[in-house]
Amino acid sequence: MALTVVSGSGHTWRLTEPIGTGSEGIVYGVDDARPLVAKLVPAPPDPAAYRRRIARLVRQRREPRAVRLVSTTPTRVAWPLAGVRAGGPGADGVDGYVMADMRHAHQPFAHLLTPEARARLLPDATWSTALAASLSLARLVADLHVEGYVVGDLKPDNLWVDALGRVGIADVDSWQFTDGGEVFPGRMGSPGHTAPERIGAPAGTAPDRASDEFVLAVLVHQLLMCGLHPFAGHPASGGGYLSYDDNVLHRRCRLLDRTSVILPRSAPPVDLLPRRLTALFRAAFGGVRPAASAWAEALAAEADPARLRTCRRNPLHVHTAERPWCPWCDLAERGADGYPAPRPRPEHALPDSRAPHDAKGPQEPQGAGDPSNTTDATDATGRKGMAG
Repeated sequence: MALTVVSGSGHTWRLTEPIGTGSEGIVYGVDDARPLVAKLVPAPPDPAAYRRRIARLVRQRREPRAVRLVSTTPTRVAWPLAGVRAGGPGADGVDGYVMADMRHAHQPFAHLLTPEARARLLPDATWSTALAASLSLARLVADLHVEGYVVGDLKPDNLWVDALGRVGIADVDSWQFTDGGEVFPGRMGSPGHTAPERIGAPAGTAPDRASDEFVLAVLVHQLLMCGLHPFAGHPASGGGYLSYDDNVLHRRCRLLDRTSVILPRSAPPVDLLPRRLTALFRAAFGGVRPAASAWAEALAAEADPARLRTCRRNPLHVHTAERPWCPWCDLAERGADGYPAPRPRPEHALPDSRAPHDAKGPQEPQGAGDPSNTTDATDATGRKGMAG
């Protein structure tokens, strides 16, 4: 029997298959002419507070601050369009909301973080695409902060990207915001994408712009360093690797102290990064965190075509003009090419329309922060779908 949800105004949607799960909710397809999905949250900590949160966000969608965020093409924010309940208004059901389906114009953000997924699903992506995505993400976070929103749970699972590097975000219901003087605090956080002051903090500790700015720097590093987490690596002291968060708390980061961690030879070199961005990373992880707007300004400068060079051997090898030779060719010689050239199609290969379909989707490798791996520097970004 198909699951249906009903809004407060009585509008009914029929839900289709589940398409994503997260720590709080399940996302379903919606049988509608428009590209929509529905997120249902079976057991929020305070159901009444959750319904009030969604109602305020739905109302804010008509306010100037939200209009400036959602009135773009493609959609940058999967804003709640209507609060819904499985079972109908007044029934003892599950609460949630209907939002835009980000799959209509985007792919999961994680597809841009690993060579395997890029080659399969974003075959034209280069380091220039990673710069464009970093810039788009920084501008998005800056715009959210200007309008008074704090993401709190900024992570690859909640982000989307298209072939041009334009980034979108979902899971608006977990953001921190104010409405009519009432504060709706953010609660969520994710391992590997949490600022140090929030790691191990009491449950319910609210995020702020600074915590978003820390995670923004982590994500930009992952984009520009072929998925490598900035706090990846075995402790050089000889202790066992525990987690990214443990390295964050102990400031084990190659950019802060290159002797603090041990990384495999396949890890992208630090000097792959332009000096201006290296300085911002060091400030973000060890000093006064740059605002998202500062990241946007620096990334826009580095994305200027005059600041980029394309390798003569492989057109997918794009790098900063500060590098006199191609860093991706260096990595390819070590067996870890971040942007491998497309393989020529064998003469006997079937046309695309007849090629067998791989139902498993992209397989994402273990990251350099995983002590069991010493050959692949890409970060494990196992995604859980659209719900956070």
